[in-house]
Amino acid sequence: MWTTAIEDAVTKTRSNMKRFGQLYPHVSKNDVYSLNDNNAWTSSFWSGMLWLCYEYTKDADFLHAARYTTESFRDRLAQKKALNNHDIGFLYSLSSKAHWIVEKDESAKQLTIAAADLLLTRWRPKSRIIQAWGSEGDEENGGRIIIDCLMNLPLLYWAGETTGDRRYSDAAAEHAEKSRRFLVRGDDSSYHTFYFDQETGDAIRGGTHQGYADGSTWTRGQAWGIYGFALSYRYTRDPLYLETSLRMARYFLERLPEDNVVYWDFDAPVSAETKRDSSASAITACGLLELLEHIPADHPERTFLEDGIQRSMKGLVRHYATIGKPDAQGVLERGSYSVRGGASPDDYVIWGDYYYLEALMRLKQGHKGYW
Repeated sequence: MWTTAIEDAVTKTRSNMKRFGQLYPHVSKNDVYSLNDNNAWTSSFWSGMLWLCYEYTKDADFLHAARYTTESFRDRLAQKKALNNHDIGFLYSLSSKAHWIVEKDESAKQLTIAAADLLLTRWRPKSRIIQAWGSEGDEENGGRIIIDCLMNLPLLYWAGETTGDRRYSDAAAEHAEKSRRFLVRGDDSSYHTFYFDQETGDAIRGGTHQGYADGSTWTRGQAWGIYGFALSYRYTRDPLYLETSLRMARYFLERLPEDNVVYWDFDAPVSAETKRDSSASAITACGLLELLEHIPADHPERTFLEDGIQRSMKGLVRHYATIGKPDAQGVLERGSYSVRGGASPDDYVIWGDYYYLEALMRLKQGHKGYW
């Protein structure tokens, strides 16, 4: 099953290289990917798919296309194009950092360190957070974190290890700890976003930008937490991060619907019209596979996690993958960008395609991801 699914994704990615040219897919409309210049937070998920396909096939066409994206991201950093946000971690982990991991290209390594430098400028020493959006002092976003940022932290952890400069990893660990304390609720669910006083760092309130309600649990946010805290454990070995990831994983898996692929929010009323988010299930599968790297064979949660991975991935492959649809541009159907905002609530989303392929590569080949 996994081999068939990987090869289908590889075939579609090969076709998409011709369709997309030097542009980057984002989300779809009427089953056709919208294409952007390299200026969105999602651009690097296409880069990551190209690197994964190259590692699977060793096909030079994938390699050349993947290398091109590194140069595109080099230009983007030089121009600081649409980089006034924390998504620098997403963008450069799956492009130049992936390039470094696969080929040990020194220029890609230096570009990745430069990207980490820019991300570090979003550290706010008064509130002790990495600011998600907007400029320093911004009235709405100045003291705001979002759970997605946990997936941006590995860029800083890696830069700290690579350079020996603890400023990167210390900031990442402080942000992860604040996320653990304030984004994760006592019942192991999560807020999407949390606000702090910009001057004192005092907690103000939790809320959402994407979920059904401030007190609900947006499933993609829960997925970012599962994977993000597992990655913070990988780099820091702080057992609190492993415990938090495990707790969030249990919450997620205990609420899988009948077909094992989640709706967009765990608290949204369920009807025939309720939107799914296949990307949340794909992200969580990667997070679960990362967790399994860090717990022993006799851990009491291991069988539960392994069963959750199988259920989630079989659900995606059997019911949401575009296997058998050779002309499909996307690999996974029924991803949601923003149900709350009415933006692509039931479409292909490039990050869903990427995490689905990463999960398959982890299952089939023991791939570690580029985080």
